[in-house]
Amino acid sequence: MSKRDYYEILGVSKSASADEIKKAYRKLAIKFHPDKNPGDKSAEEKFKEAAEAYEILSDNDKRARYDQFGHAGVGGAASGGGFGGGFGGGMSMEDIFSQFGDIFGGHFGGGFGSFGGGGRQQQIKGSNLRVRIKLNLEEMVNGTTKTIKVKRLKLAPGVTSKTCPTCHGSGAQIKVMNTMFGQMQTQTTCGTCGGLGKVADKIPAGANAEGLVKTDEEVSINIPAGARDGIQLNVRGKGNDAPFGGIPGDLLVVIEEEQDQSIKREGDNLHQELYISFAEAALGTTKEINTVGGKVKIKIDAGTQSGKILRLAGKGLPSIDSYGRGDMFIHVNVWTPQKLTKEQKEFFENAIAKGEMQAEPSGKEKSFFDKVRDMFN
Repeated sequence: MSKRDYYEILGVSKSASADEIKKAYRKLAIKFHPDKNPGDKSAEEKFKEAAEAYEILSDNDKRARYDQFGHAGVGGAASGGGFGGGFGGGMSMEDIFSQFGDIFGGHFGGGFGSFGGGGRQQQIKGSNLRVRIKLNLEEMVNGTTKTIKVKRLKLAPGVTSKTCPTCHGSGAQIKVMNTMFGQMQTQTTCGTCGGLGKVADKIPAGANAEGLVKTDEEVSINIPAGARDGIQLNVRGKGNDAPFGGIPGDLLVVIEEEQDQSIKREGDNLHQELYISFAEAALGTTKEINTVGGKVKIKIDAGTQSGKILRLAGKGLPSIDSYGRGDMFIHVNVWTPQKLTKEQKEFFENAIAKGEMQAEPSGKEKSFFDKVRDMFN
């Protein structure tokens, strides 16, 4: 099932400001919050859907990629299995509350993150990692699976922690200052635990102060068919672990396209040049060409002029956002012989003397701009 448009989910226009997006999300999240709709699975799904839309549209970089490439640009082409630019297929309620709990302040008593009632300490999320993967044209057309080795921080076996004695697990410190206007209260990140709410109790040898150790791990990444240069895929939970437990970060995979020597890409369409001899152009011929789907035979009509463009429907790339495929365009170039044998030279000289083989355009020939226009119609 195709994913709904994020702007449609929040009920805002594509030109909506950051403040309008935030207000729209807050309104929907209050409406479908689990505390207001206990046991309602439909409301829970709408709550997650709104959080997914807000996660993308509230981030300027993700929003720009989404506006340009759709769900594919933010990794939303795959669901389940760990991929996705938003929450829908992979993140729990805890994940959503952890990232967006402060947007609602105390609207739900114990805070927006108080799922199920009562207070709840927010979970810390580990940092994300970013890698680049180069794909050739065939891999981008057909999709592929790549296994890469990633250096990530993981929670060391045997590490233990205890509640921070300074902030008592809240991750924040309250400071009261006396001023001429009376007492003023400010809240800052706890200087002892750095906002984690926990401090180290037992750390094994080799781990850092947060109980993390650097390890090499192989990660398999499924690349969808029709992937484009520059799109980013998310692999949930394959970033760095959070200090003393919590939610692991994500592995952000940026796709880079390796340039093909003979086939050039333009969106979902492909272009390839084909050179034929003067004799083949005059008499017509059949040529076998390479495409991303294998070899294909094409017919060259007699009298073909240099610059003719042949269109092979459906031989381009599959669209990653919708059904259908692009086309392949074959640009025919007639190769003029640069060296002639004595017999060949006499043949052409006699033809010219007899007034044969003259350039006699009918007036129906298409200009370069006509060919370009036809190519995209």
